[in-house]
Amino acid sequence: MNRIDRLISVLTTLQSKKFVTADYIADKYEISIRTVYRDIKALGEIGVPIDYEPQKGYTVLQGFFLPPVLLTSDEANALIIISKLSERYTDKTIQKNVGNAIDKIKSVLRYSEKEKADQLQEKIGIYVSRDTDHSKDYLTIIQNAIVDKQILKISYLNNSNETSEREIEPIGMSFYTNQWHLIAWCWKRKEYRDFKVLQIQDLKNADQPFKKEMHFTLEEYINSLT
Repeated sequence: MNRIDRLISVLTTLQSKKFVTADYIADKYEISIRTVYRDIKALGEIGVPIDYEPQKGYTVLQGFFLPPVLLTSDEANALIIISKLSERYTDKTIQKNVGNAIDKIKSVLRYSEKEKADQLQEKIGIYVSRDTDHSKDYLTIIQNAIVDKQILKISYLNNSNETSEREIEPIGMSFYTNQWHLIAWCWKRKEYRDFKVLQIQDLKNADQPFKKEMHFTLEEYINSLT
């Protein structure tokens, strides 16, 4: 990768997160810390407003936007594959959002690449069994509650076919046994629980912040099971 391409890539990385450390950039692009410092300085010299906060890393000040970067054909094709997989492994809310995102991505492609992307979309099919249940469109609400740290109120049908009302604080989602699982602190049980999304009969965002002060990360929860 030449230096110009790397500088653009580093800027894209800086804009992809709130804070990015020099070590992260060095590892991602396989360069030295000294080179990272030189690249950050170079970006600053051409007018990119980069700030640094101790213990957090570099951040691009709010209000600065990089014009759309053209994707390569391979990158666009990879995203189209992911959009197709969403038809099998997500619900209608996610599929709609993915579709809108793909349209925006295709809008910045060169004309010839747009044609190829359209052809690829037509030639990739995902088999969805008639038994697949996509009737509960909760994934977007769950995602927002995880990010915003908001309480969810659910009606849950357990494996014994018993329904109960729960107030939960979601910490993450995991996909296994061919379905989505919501990991959350359950105030009814006073412990972390694994809820199968397909067994949630009703779900609402309570528009209330978490009451529990400290939570496991998803990784810490998974490690606690072993």
